[in-house]
This record gives sequence, structure tokens and C-alpha cells, in this order.
Amino acid sequence: MREGSLEAPTRNPLDWENPDFYDEAKLDAEMRRVLDICHGCRRCFNLCDSFPRLFDLVDESKSGELDTVASADFKQVVDACTLCDMCFMTKCPYVPPHEFNLDFPHLMLRYRAVEAKKHGVPFADRALADADRNGRLGVAASGLANWATDLGNKTARALEQRFLGLDPEAVLPKFASKSLESLTKENPPLRDAAGPAKARKAVLYATCYGDYNDPSIGVAALNVLAKNGVETKVVHPHCCGMPKLEQGLIAEVAEAAKIVAAALAPFIEDGYDIIAPVPSCALMLKFEWPLILPKDESVKRLSEATWDLSEYIVDISRKEGLAEGLTPIEGGVALHISCHSRAQNIGQKGADMLALLPETDVTVVERCSGHGGAWGCKSGNFEVALKVGKPAARQMQAAGKRYIVSECPLAGAHIAQGIERLPGGAPASQLVAHPIELIAQSYRGGGDASRSSDEAAGDVAQTTRGSL
Repeated sequence: MREGSLEAPTRNPLDWENPDFYDEAKLDAEMRRVLDICHGCRRCFNLCDSFPRLFDLVDESKSGELDTVASADFKQVVDACTLCDMCFMTKCPYVPPHEFNLDFPHLMLRYRAVEAKKHGVPFADRALADADRNGRLGVAASGLANWATDLGNKTARALEQRFLGLDPEAVLPKFASKSLESLTKENPPLRDAAGPAKARKAVLYATCYGDYNDPSIGVAALNVLAKNGVETKVVHPHCCGMPKLEQGLIAEVAEAAKIVAAALAPFIEDGYDIIAPVPSCALMLKFEWPLILPKDESVKRLSEATWDLSEYIVDISRKEGLAEGLTPIEGGVALHISCHSRAQNIGQKGADMLALLPETDVTVVERCSGHGGAWGCKSGNFEVALKVGKPAARQMQAAGKRYIVSECPLAGAHIAQGIERLPGGAPASQLVAHPIELIAQSYRGGGDASRSSDEAAGDVAQTTRGSL
């Protein structure tokens, strides 16, 4: 037996349809096997709060070993896991193909699936996980929704804390007045047919966040792709299911995968690439869905056809070359590489993309933001999320750049909140939703890259007139 593994990590399919997956005695045995190995190793001490909680439980137990830790106490370890995958991808020496066969995030997922099957998912968590419904309602009543979730609305935020468990100090995503799909239907982008990537066709899988919360990301992507000659369509058949995966609702995630894969299959057959602008959604399409439905050929084809947005732009630059016209972004950029960007195992594609900007100083920060999706917005988690993300916030602040940005827009907003709490107060930098917006701004001639989702709506009309 070797200590650690030198091979590239592999991941085994989730055996979620096997009755043994939900057997509580077998789950407890596997929890004890894995957590005991983690206790003996402790390499992940500085990742999420799951590992400090585990190590404290062991160190404070009667024997100082896992055998005197009560199984009921494992729940606090599970509850702190954000499914970021960093332990599996960057730290653990015992992941497959090592014979110890550790997959800590998927074990935490299994625990949650057993909980969900036995007790159901609490109303508030299920309500927050229904991203498509929430998005449609939020766009339809964006003024009311944004008023109710504003940090300054103390009464509404107190009610949201009471009934939904949302921390009143956590910044919540705003809703756009029009979805990305609606914007592009009203003003479909006109591509440059002579652009360097004119042979490419791509579907922008809008994602819930990109469709309902901040279409500026999608608008910027469409502008850049049109400038480079890529024929594009915007499609959002269903949420990727990441919020439900976090709750252990694997069967519902599988159903979402089937719906999206069926909707996108005709495009793939017609030669379209699939682009996901949000890293968590790209991760679901590329990796999580094939592990949940390993025998589904449509899911497999979709996985093989899917690109992260930054990854796709970099691929164009390397194969066809980007269209001319990029200009410097004055003041520089501090770029955060999100955990789900890293988990895709594609390298720092956001950094590679911003390196295409001429005469632009870019500082790269590769530390966890601590956010973890809806997890980081909840009471009891928000302060922990800020603590976990403090090193990233410090590095972003210390960079002293005009712009701060993360490939994950939720991580970027959370880091901005973390910076506000550091000595020196509110950040002087401007928060940008995604690095693609800086590429789009560079093509427009520099200037201010920080734009609201509604301000970005005008950019679609500009694209139709060929102004970019």
C-alpha cells in the first residue's frame, strides 16, 4: 500500500439508485471509515469549515479518536460542506484510483440524500432551491423583489430571516427586469460574418443566474462572440439542479439533467457547442450529471459538448485568434478563480482570457470565497462563509486594482462584502459580474466595465446594429 496517489484523480458514478445507498447503518460505517482517514491526514484543515469541525470533534472526544465521537455529531460536519470539490481536486491523496477510494464531497451528498429521503427537505430550503420558479417570479416583480431583499429594508430582511433562514446581513442576488432570453428575442445579436471564428456555432445555456438575475454576463458574452463571428443562440430549458443537489435531491437533479439534455440534443447534433457562463452550472453539465446518469447517452454527449465561458473564449484565441480591437482596461483587475472553475480541471481559464487584454495588469487570487451558493446566505453560515473567504478578500483588497471580479458572480459579491469588513472599510474597487464583461468593455474602448443588468440590455441593441 502506498501513502498517497500519483495518478490523476478519477471519480466513480453515484450509486444513488441502489437501496444500499440509503441504508443508514452502511452510511454510518462509510462515514466512520472516511472520517477516520481524514482525521489521520488533516491536509484539508484550511479548506471549508467541515474539516475544522471534524478535527475538533475528534480532539475533544474521550479517546481523542473517532471511535468516541457520536454518529449524531457527524451532521455538523456535513452541514458545513458546500460541495466545492476542493478537497477532492486539490488536497486529498486518497481519491480514486487510490485503494482508499475517498470522495468526501460525494459522501456528504449521500448523507444529505439519506436525510432528504427519511425526513424530507425543510420548506425554506426547498423554496430557495427552486431557482427557475424564483427567477420567473423575481423577473415578473423585479421592483418588489429587489426592494424586499435590499440590505436597507430591515423589516423585510427580518421576515426573510424568520421564514427562510436568510441572514439579514448577506447580500442577495438582484433580479433583472427582463430575462436574458427575452432581451435576445427582442434584439437578436448580429454577428460579424467575417469574424475569425465564423465557422463556430454555439448555444449559450443561460443558467438561472444569467437568465433571471444578471443578464449582463450573457449580453457581454453574446457581444464578444458576435464580434468574433460565432453564430449564437440563447437557451434555458431548465435549471442545472445545483441548488437541489446541495439538498440531496438527486432524483430531481437527474430529471433536470434529462430535460436539459433532451432540449440541447438537436443543437449538438447540428454542430453547436454548448457554453455555460456560470462555473457551477458548467461543472454540473460536464461532470456531475454524467456521474448521476452514467448510462444516459444524451447526458454524455452534452457533457462532451459543454464549455465553460472563459474556456471557450480562450479556445477561440488559440485556434482562430480573437478579432482585433481589444483595448487596455485602465487600473487593472483582481481576478478570483472560483472553486467550481478549478473543479472543472481546465486550468485558470479566466486568467488566460484576461491575459488577452493589452497593457492590462491582472492579479490572480486562487482561494475559496467561502460563499457556497445559498449556503453562505443563511443565518449561522454567513459569518462562517466570511471567515472562510477572508484570505481571498485580503488578497483581492491588497491587489489595489480598479476592478475586482470572479468567474462566479455570487463569489464576487461575497468577496466584496468580505473586503468591506476588512480594515480600510468599503472597497475602492468596482465589482464586475464576470471577466467576460471586461473583454466586452475592452472591445468598446475601455472605460467603465461595471454595469447593471438593465444597463446591459442596451448592449444587445447595439450588437444588432453592429456597433461592437
